[in-house]
Amino acid sequence: MIGTVYKSTGSWYLVKTESGKEYECRIKGKFRLKGIKSTNPIAVGDKVNFTLETKNNTETGIIDEIFDRKNYIIRKSVNLSKQTHIIASNIDQVFLLITIDNPPTFPSFIDRFLVTAEAYSIPCVLLFNKIDTYAEIERRAEVMYLKEIYKNIGYECIEISAKEGENIDAVKNRMKDTVSMFAGHSGVGKSTLVNAIAPELNLKTKEISEQHKQGQHTTTFAEMFDLEFGAKIIDTPGIKGFGIVDMEKEEIDNYFPEFLALKNECKFNNCIHMEEPKCAIKDAVEEGEIAWSRYKSYIQIIEGDENNYRVDEFKEQ
Repeated sequence: MIGTVYKSTGSWYLVKTESGKEYECRIKGKFRLKGIKSTNPIAVGDKVNFTLETKNNTETGIIDEIFDRKNYIIRKSVNLSKQTHIIASNIDQVFLLITIDNPPTFPSFIDRFLVTAEAYSIPCVLLFNKIDTYAEIERRAEVMYLKEIYKNIGYECIEISAKEGENIDAVKNRMKDTVSMFAGHSGVGKSTLVNAIAPELNLKTKEISEQHKQGQHTTTFAEMFDLEFGAKIIDTPGIKGFGIVDMEKEEIDNYFPEFLALKNECKFNNCIHMEEPKCAIKDAVEEGEIAWSRYKSYIQIIEGDENNYRVDEFKEQ
């Protein structure tokens, strides 16, 4: 039988067939994917083949094959540096939720996420959530500044308030007939947004921790839902940091669209935009045509700066 993985708990998988029937499945023996050392060999969104078996009057499925993925979002596993974690697969688009505070989303995190989405050709929409709380001029200015950076690169940016229902229809319209993944730090409002889009799901939400202004994990495992207006959504656990996986230094500039547009103007074909003379990218940064924050993120990725995803940015020093 063939089906799609809708939920993963690490040892059991909820698989739904095209007819809509759901089966609890597990993996047969040791299951390894070629070339990927992952903490989760099977991810939500995967298309799999499984066979049924009955034990103690209970029918369960045994997954024996995973079909080729068209794409996936992958990151380094926080606790096991040589391991990776596939967040979800076979995605049509990703909505990355961003908040200025409660909790803050830093450009380095946004850029690392976007680089991975670009590497696997997954369109990404930036959702600036909680705009109802940004009455202060400084907070409003931060939203406008970040929006300007990413809109100029070519990313769609939408200001929303999941709590107040503002601009939710714009998100729903973008989701029709697609498989969409919601991502972001814990506490940015992913579950609240899902509930605003599809109240019938009634996902759990939690308040922000006052101690660290950090979200508390409400989604423990990734899960896909079929929505009434013809969309599929993958809700994911909050991501504290985002480690880049399996990228050569020479290819990383391809995943910064504004770098890619200029790199042929560099004097050297193998320019990595650090120490080389007559570098079009560095010139563009100096001229303000490329945002300094984007160049800084690029350098941190090139240099393998692990701190950007290992350090808990919200922890008291």
